[in-house]
Amino acid sequence: MTNRLFFEVKPEYSAFEAICKEQNEIGYYSLPEQDLGYLEQYKKDFYAKNKNVKHLVIIGIGGSSLGLKAIYRTLKTTKKFTKKIHFLESTDPIAIKSELEKVELESAHFFVISKSGTTIETTAIYKYILGLLSEQKIDEDYMFTYVTDKGSLLEAHSKSKKSFCLNIPKNVGGRFSVLSAVGLAPLSLIEVDIKELLDGAKQIKNSFLKNGYLKDILLKKATYYAKNSMKYNINTLFVYSESFKYFTEWYVQLWGESLGKKQLNSSFNVGLTPVGITGPKDQHSFLQLIVDGFRDKSVTVLKIRNFNYDIKIPDINLKELESLDSINKLSFNSLINLQADSVIEALVDKGDIPVDTIELECIDEENIGKFIFYYELLTSLVANLIGVEAYGQPGVEESKIILKNKLSKERSLYENY
Repeated sequence: MTNRLFFEVKPEYSAFEAICKEQNEIGYYSLPEQDLGYLEQYKKDFYAKNKNVKHLVIIGIGGSSLGLKAIYRTLKTTKKFTKKIHFLESTDPIAIKSELEKVELESAHFFVISKSGTTIETTAIYKYILGLLSEQKIDEDYMFTYVTDKGSLLEAHSKSKKSFCLNIPKNVGGRFSVLSAVGLAPLSLIEVDIKELLDGAKQIKNSFLKNGYLKDILLKKATYYAKNSMKYNINTLFVYSESFKYFTEWYVQLWGESLGKKQLNSSFNVGLTPVGITGPKDQHSFLQLIVDGFRDKSVTVLKIRNFNYDIKIPDINLKELESLDSINKLSFNSLINLQADSVIEALVDKGDIPVDTIELECIDEENIGKFIFYYELLTSLVANLIGVEAYGQPGVEESKIILKNKLSKERSLYENY
């Protein structure tokens, strides 16, 4: 993984010291070195009870599904898996119906993922699944794995059933949890190389904390974002691979929910707005706004050096389109990277659009692990520099309280009807 910045700034090394101190309290930093014994035991127990599972269904929302979905959908473009993973992450009835039509319930296993154990959306979908299994008289024994905090109500519920339960470390927040059991348990069942995934994350962690090349790169980038957060308050991740488009959803949650806060030592509301777009498709939509629109956006371009799938444009001459013969015999791998390089050059030439590039060698577990931990570290650094606590989400909690009150009133009206 290489990262090149097209802007200069003096890095704030105080942020590095803060991250070193924070490691003692925030759990995601230790996930790359975690003991995988629990996962090996889980797989052994799982297969002892489940012989013919073809579908894994994830019931979760936000941090309980976005990172896992990003990894699965990205690797799915380059690998063949014996099981399919489906995501029920919305209370949209059409989305639920549409996704379940792809699932054979008799050969399905369900992951109910909720850090708190009381997520309303997750519980609603879970109850719906239980209803379906009951209607179709399907034995639900060992059809569920619950992933939640130790001591949560969901963990207590899991003990009332013949099922599996895995815990999320208490000090690992939901949107930083993809490298915990939240992501690793389902991925291990489709034979994703978990050790390679964690090794990629570990390489980024060590490069930053042990004075590798990423230390100054990440500090400079975070410092620039923090110092210019009022001017360039929109951060655009421009991924030049359809395989990585689901990572833009994960990035939007990670960045938005971690950085959009009131400052710890003031009453100021701050934050950096994340936007995820995909190239070359969005060259024909969002790029115009970046190039000629209001100067409030920074841009990170993600490139893949080698797509490991070499198809070429045939040497065909088209009447009246001879001017486009320059693409003949060119590989699509080369074409998409030339498109990315052209966009980068055009943006840099403007002189007033902050640009940097991230280049991954290929699409595999190691490089995905690198990308995940890079952005988690960057998020923590920026949060420290703009003076916010990255790991809570008080704005979200407020809406949850309002929803619970509305549901209570709805229930009362129903019972009194």
